[in-house]
Amino acid sequence: MNKIALLGALTLSVCSFLAHADEDTLRIGIESAYPPFSFKTPEGNLSGFDYDIGNALCEEMKIKCQWVVQEFDGMIPSLKVRKIDAVLSSMSITDDRLKSVDFSKKYYHTPGKFAMKAGNVINDPAIDLKGKKLGVQRSSTYDRYASEKLEAQGVIVVRYGSQNEAFLDLAAGRLDATLADIINTDESFIKTPAGQGFALTGPDINDPHYFGRGAGIALRKGDTANAERLNAAIDAIRANGKYQQVQAKYFSFDIYGE
Repeated sequence: MNKIALLGALTLSVCSFLAHADEDTLRIGIESAYPPFSFKTPEGNLSGFDYDIGNALCEEMKIKCQWVVQEFDGMIPSLKVRKIDAVLSSMSITDDRLKSVDFSKKYYHTPGKFAMKAGNVINDPAIDLKGKKLGVQRSSTYDRYASEKLEAQGVIVVRYGSQNEAFLDLAAGRLDATLADIINTDESFIKTPAGQGFALTGPDINDPHYFGRGAGIALRKGDTANAERLNAAIDAIRANGKYQQVQAKYFSFDIYGE
């Protein structure tokens, strides 16, 4: 074999290996400051419901999860420019997001809820929060809801890079209220020392126009191969009990929803 032919054969071999390696690895974007869904342990390791579900799905698909930690508002842009292959970070399946990305089927579904100083009552958010500061996570479904439904009514919407930052400002008195997932708010704020004296209040916030059909795994438009194998894996771990094992680590009830 001459040198040119040998070089060509080696190139094809390397390309084949890399293609195979890519097929066996799924680069997944995740936020690390959204407990109990995703957070870092004191040792600096990723943990949480989203992280454990992702690992269970990768195990079911017999591929490697490569976790990429970043802020939530950069997830879809990173997906579009192929820095990651999927987003598994409590991202709601909404019509607005479906314009730019595809999704797997849902892997859980919970409503949003307001948190305020205990004793405050919200019947109509647009009326009861008028003139008050409401904290939301930037680029989240709660941001869009607050921007379109409440800000025009005189509610002062304050946006944060992470929901934990909003909790900190609520505890410090720099916010009057925050709006986030009911479980995230209850587990990572209300039930903690920082959340003493605060309570969940108001109606469940779950308008399908804003909050869609639950949290799914975001994928690039047209990535039907990953959508199909992720959907099959979600069905499989719910059938074989792995989903319930992960759920039991964090919740005492069924988070999957209707």
